[in-house]
Amino acid sequence: TVILPLVNREIPVIADDYVDMEFGTGCVKITPAHDPNDFEVGKRHNLPLIKIMGMDGVVTYGEYENLPRDKARERIIADLKRGGFFIKEEAHKHNVGCCQRCGSVVEPLASTQWFVKMEELVKPAIAAVRDGEIKFIPKRFEGNYFNWLDNIRDWCISRQLWWGHPIPAYYCHCGHVTVTEANDGAVKCEKCGGDTTPDEDTLDTWFSSALWPFSTLGYPDNTADFAKYYPTDALITAPDIIFFWVARMIFSGIAYTGKVPFHTVMFNGLIRDNLGRKMSKSLQNGVDPLDIIDRYGTDALRMTLCSGTAPGNDIRWSEDRITAYRNFANKLWNAARYVFMNLNDNASIVKAEELTALPLTADDKWFLTNLQRTTADVRLNLDKYELGVAAGKLYDFIYDIYCDWYIELTKPRIQNGDTLASTVLLYGLSSLLRLLHPYMPFITQEIYSVISELGAASALGAASALGAASASDIMLADYPLYDERLVFDKEARDFGVVVSAIGKIRACRAEMGVPFSKKTTIEVITTDTYADVFRSAEKYFMFLASGSGFTVTTADADDTNTDDTDTAGKVALATAECKILLPMGDLVDTQKERARLDKERAKCEKDIGFLTKKLSNAGFLNKAPEAQIENERAKLAKATELLGKLTQAIAAL
Repeated sequence: TVILPLVNREIPVIADDYVDMEFGTGCVKITPAHDPNDFEVGKRHNLPLIKIMGMDGVVTYGEYENLPRDKARERIIADLKRGGFFIKEEAHKHNVGCCQRCGSVVEPLASTQWFVKMEELVKPAIAAVRDGEIKFIPKRFEGNYFNWLDNIRDWCISRQLWWGHPIPAYYCHCGHVTVTEANDGAVKCEKCGGDTTPDEDTLDTWFSSALWPFSTLGYPDNTADFAKYYPTDALITAPDIIFFWVARMIFSGIAYTGKVPFHTVMFNGLIRDNLGRKMSKSLQNGVDPLDIIDRYGTDALRMTLCSGTAPGNDIRWSEDRITAYRNFANKLWNAARYVFMNLNDNASIVKAEELTALPLTADDKWFLTNLQRTTADVRLNLDKYELGVAAGKLYDFIYDIYCDWYIELTKPRIQNGDTLASTVLLYGLSSLLRLLHPYMPFITQEIYSVISELGAASALGAASALGAASASDIMLADYPLYDERLVFDKEARDFGVVVSAIGKIRACRAEMGVPFSKKTTIEVITTDTYADVFRSAEKYFMFLASGSGFTVTTADADDTNTDDTDTAGKVALATAECKILLPMGDLVDTQKERARLDKERAKCEKDIGFLTKKLSNAGFLNKAPEAQIENERAKLAKATELLGKLTQAIAAL
């Protein structure tokens, strides 16, 4: 033992692995009532819990009683010096906790609290996940769950807060504690019948939250809601609250009801700032979603956060991405207006079996087949909780297949009064709105409510009804199913070959800056397998690829698979099924195009030189923020890629 200075009390010397021998002298005085780690050491060595401070931060012990903690510290140091006990003073960095809001130092203080004994309670919760009764997506988060429950401590459920669910305990002067459901404020002691005083503490927030799956359904009464909705199907939440909420709901649900609260837990990622940091008030890097919604719309924000994500993976917030989904919403809106403006007065949604009886064209069959395959893919992705993958497939199909291809393919037909094209367009629009609804609920509801009234509306009236439609609820409509009757494998495959070739021509013309109004002859060289396919598609090449003439010739497969410029002054484009020749003279003024490309290449080379020099500067790399450095590297990569394309274009000329 040693004598504790100032209070002249004998205290034991103990040995414990907790002490860091490399810190200071290797000896440390512990305060079991005023430090969480010292508390554990004290329990191991049966040390008394001596409290020297009250809830108000005022000392309650010895000659320093009634002094605030800071004043007491000053007095103690002065008394140590005066008594000859003070050896030296050193500055060192400590990790004393402070309140996040007000900055006050937090003083640990042993106190009487309410606990839930956990050892037996968690065993069924561990088994439920280990045996597969509850499935975690992604599965890797099971490790976090088991690590916490396998090393569980008893749960302190009382909190010293101003509001919350009150602890249902009442104290009597006789020393008895009455625990009861009654909360009318007039509880009598169950031992002596005397008046009681309610416990001032509230239940831990997570204790209350753990009751959510069944308490909201009328439990403990066997209500209709409880019978129908418990257990529920899926919980979607963030992985940082696995122990706070997910685990507590599971063991509470099993303990109270005998059933798990849900069968699947999908963990979404956290939304971080563009530097990868968690958004917080202290960093002031948060984004107010209401501001974003005011500028871009709720649907665009929802689609941005769903797209390109995988369960459990965090998202870096970038406002640039949301612009694309706002534009996507505009694209869908304008596509709907186009469809409605070209309907006849008696237009309505047809069923799949009715479509199969109609004289569908090659482009109809291609579109309907791809629609069914996309529907099947999206449903499969949703069943596997691959929400980001499903969103990406819907975005690509609506933007590319429906808007950029099928609407364009049907324009000549619609101009010639073909009602079949508008019928298929409307069928496709209805299906796509229902597929997209979980991601973009508002715009899909608005457009779908117009479709539901088409039987009573004129074509132009339907288009003008956008923005003033009534309320047929898309949420109650059937989610589309894969329908094999609308799958035409051979026709879709053949027409896909045509689409691929036309797309190649359009991409080439766009790269060369050739306006759509400038027409050119198109020569397709293909094998015997596809010759008739291309010949039957002449009208599509003439309209969508700006053709002034169209020929198809056959050749061996080896002659159809390279992009180049042949000696006859033609641009040669290749797909897997054909080679396409376009006369260069019909496309561009070679001298003007060469001058333009040379000018662009010179500018690009100048940018590359500047960025390379900047990124080779040690001063810049040491001082600039990481985000700025990454931005400059991205610029260099983009400029390098552009230079390669410009060089290829010049070589082609």
